[in-house]
Amino acid sequence: MHYDVLHDIIQTDATMSSQTVSFRLETKKKQKLDSIAIMLDRDRSYILNEAIDAYLDVHQWQIAHIREGIRQADAGDFATEAQVVAAFRRRRK
Repeated sequence: MHYDVLHDIIQTDATMSSQTVSFRLETKKKQKLDSIAIMLDRDRSYILNEAIDAYLDVHQWQIAHIREGIRQADAGDFATEAQVVAAFRRRRK
């Protein structure tokens, strides 16, 4: 499963091409985006691509971990009650 996600990422990067995508953006968001682009001396497309890359990284990570959790649950690999209690105690400190 993890291999499939990494393979898809590597495959996509190796064959990367560019396409134009249009979408609506609130005026204030566009102004903030342009402000960041100016401060970083980059164009708006660069900033948008960086933001989308970060978004995709986070969501691909989440999906991979959700799938792993489902796989573990399907295999009956659950934490014991004592492990759950101990984990909550550690987080309260």
